[in-house]
Amino acid sequence: MLKIVLKSLKDILSPAVLGFIFKITLGAFAVMALFFWIFWDGFSHLVASLISAVPYIGHFAFVQSAASFLGALVVAYGLIIAVISVLTSLYSPKLLLKLAKKSYNIEGKDQSKVTKSLYYNLKAGAIFIVLLIVLLPLIFVPVLGQIVMVVLWAVLLKEPTYYDVASLFNKEDNADKSSKTLWIIAIIASLFNFIPVVNLFAPIFAQIMFMHWLLGRR
Repeated sequence: MLKIVLKSLKDILSPAVLGFIFKITLGAFAVMALFFWIFWDGFSHLVASLISAVPYIGHFAFVQSAASFLGALVVAYGLIIAVISVLTSLYSPKLLLKLAKKSYNIEGKDQSKVTKSLYYNLKAGAIFIVLLIVLLPLIFVPVLGQIVMVVLWAVLLKEPTYYDVASLFNKEDNADKSSKTLWIIAIIASLFNFIPVVNLFAPIFAQIMFMHWLLGRR
């Protein structure tokens, strides 16, 4: 796994990947800026309602005002990461095929379907957002909150990463899909999300790591 991580780190620092990340970032922030411009009031009200429902502390006004703002930021950050993941899935095939050709001299083929890729991403994104909202009070508990976020981010990455990469090389296999290695890859990539700017690399880093693991076994 260390070898895969090091090879993937080398790949994400290449001009091709950096250029890809730049374009995905612009697209993601444009989408979210429009979303929050239209829906911010309703969004912040929803988060405030959830905070007020927290047992014992949710009824205190000072807790509601402070925690609602922080909670809104946490959920907003999660939404931005989800959008980056979706855009990465939709536009990464050409980049991954190029990296596979360079590293393994393997000619893959983009057999992914936009509708199926969107399905996996929307499914993972919906689960992620629902769990994030439900578990929001735990996010503010030291250590436990960080563990919860890593698991949630891994859920967001795991299934879309599997489909997006496996479909390029005709390697879709239920054994690979349920492999512990795929969970480890998703968790490692999720750690990027704790660092602003670096978090932009998390989805493509997961895909590149899975590609190296998948093709490296040939």
